[in-house]
Amino acid sequence: MPDWTYHTAFKPLLSQLPAKAGREFIHKGMTMISAVPGGSKLIEYLGHTAPAAELEVDILGLKISNPIGLGGKIDPVLTGTKAFGHLGFGFIEVGPISAKLENSDAPKFTRSKDNLIFPYRLESLGAEQAAAKLQRLEAFGKPIFIRIGKSDSFENTVSSLQELCRFGEAVVLEDQFSEQEWRLLKNSAMDKPILYACSSGKMNVRYIEQLSDAGLIDGVILDETATDTGEGLVYPLAQAEGLAEKVLAIRKQSNIPIIVSGGIAEPKDALALFQAGADLVMLTAGYVFTGPGLPKRINEGLLDSRKQPKTPYSGWIWHWLFGFLMVMGGVSALLVSMTVVVLPYDESFLKLTREEIIAINPNIYRFMQHDRMTVAGTMISGGVLYMQLACYGVRQGLQWAKRAVHIAGTLGFLGILLFLGFGYFDWLHGVLWLILFPFFWKGYLAAKNHKEHSASPNRTNHREWKKSLWGQLAFVALGFGLAIAGLVISVIGVNGVFVQTDIAYICMSPEQLAGINERLIPVIAHDRAGLGSALISVGLLVLMLALWGFQEGQKWVWYTFLFGGIPAFSTAILIHYVIGYTAFIHILPAYIALLLFAIGLFQSRSYLFKQPQ
Repeated sequence: MPDWTYHTAFKPLLSQLPAKAGREFIHKGMTMISAVPGGSKLIEYLGHTAPAAELEVDILGLKISNPIGLGGKIDPVLTGTKAFGHLGFGFIEVGPISAKLENSDAPKFTRSKDNLIFPYRLESLGAEQAAAKLQRLEAFGKPIFIRIGKSDSFENTVSSLQELCRFGEAVVLEDQFSEQEWRLLKNSAMDKPILYACSSGKMNVRYIEQLSDAGLIDGVILDETATDTGEGLVYPLAQAEGLAEKVLAIRKQSNIPIIVSGGIAEPKDALALFQAGADLVMLTAGYVFTGPGLPKRINEGLLDSRKQPKTPYSGWIWHWLFGFLMVMGGVSALLVSMTVVVLPYDESFLKLTREEIIAINPNIYRFMQHDRMTVAGTMISGGVLYMQLACYGVRQGLQWAKRAVHIAGTLGFLGILLFLGFGYFDWLHGVLWLILFPFFWKGYLAAKNHKEHSASPNRTNHREWKKSLWGQLAFVALGFGLAIAGLVISVIGVNGVFVQTDIAYICMSPEQLAGINERLIPVIAHDRAGLGSALISVGLLVLMLALWGFQEGQKWVWYTFLFGGIPAFSTAILIHYVIGYTAFIHILPAYIALLLFAIGLFQSRSYLFKQPQ
């Protein structure tokens, strides 16, 4: 669930529910998607949440893809664990798991809805049921840290450890034990790293040093500090400053791996902890209130803080030229649609001249003009999008930009097959296909191995970021809508060709058109199929740019939407008034798309134009 749906729709609705109900609704929904074959990868792919290779961390004998984890108190009954592995986290903590089932109260919102009140004893499935759930998480793909909850007896702690440690890559213990007990626990952990966890307010640096020197622990988890409200425990969302001070104090005495759990509400909080010396961090309540995009934003912030000047990638010019030639082709098609409309080879196929078509029914000619002008505008828009993505994305080696160009371009080329649906192949389209394909193929070969990830200067949950989520939602909806519209038009183009408003405008049924000239419908159908194919390609470009390209300060993304949208919208809407095809229901989708376009531009401008502080 991305931030642009979480903050705009789901969070306002779910905050009206009891915290547990809202939590389980989201977690079970994500898990259900993950359970579908390919569902987990789809979540990761659409969110572009897979971290950059340079964020990989070697720690505790483990390779962790990035240093951001999820604290166990967010998913105490393990309903969402399967999905969390694909939301940008490098590792997942499970627990604290008690020896027996704990049916304590679930977290609940404070009155102001700005934080969560956790029960004094967290919910727990108990060791046996937790083990059964963890066993079903085979091939999870991310390290799991098992936190053993505080117990009434040492024997229960040992029993839980032995029951659960085989399902995780590390074990977390909260209690203080004698040296003899620590040694017994160490021997029971199946050679898994043992981490000692304690609240930052109670953390004894000297005790940690002693355990580390004796080889009894392999790392320490610094837990956020809770405030007792009388109803339960509240963990202040932003405690990074105090936690960072404690990290510095530990780091002065020891090189032991340090993990900080909680106290992170914004990317800057995590970056401050890393700067202080933390090796890993885990998100807790801040994840709930800031949104599921927080780990990705922290990863992008980490890349930004480490970025080195890079030489632009070569080969991008081929994709730029591909887009440029598409613009030129669209401009040529636009000139044709504004002048003769029907080309000589169309007349040869129809065995009718332009004047004869007008004499039969001028609305047939105008309808063809309407289709051809709309195709031309869509081609110009698509070309602009390709050029911008090549210049500002592929040139920087960005993986997401390469994917966007290759996916949309491939489907655009395959769209030529739609022209065959009614038996009329436009040779000019074929020539354009042959001209464009070598440029696309050269660009594909040059960019296929690009793997750079976006870095972002975004550090806080500022007003511009929150506002931009509405703009991003509008552009995602626009891209998805255009792609679906293109699919529908393509299907119509190779089947019925006309919708009811088309027939009403032309004032002739398909049977009557076929009776006049059986080749009229194939010519019109090929235009419809061409428009559908172009819309699918452009819609996917808009969708992928909206999903993957929204980073603070990226003005080029805003300008890409602006200049990429003007040709398609202006031709698609104006031509209807020029030819008098103004049926409300027919033009309504174009106006809805235009409204989404305007909302997207207005709501995202301040964020995409924001200068680094």
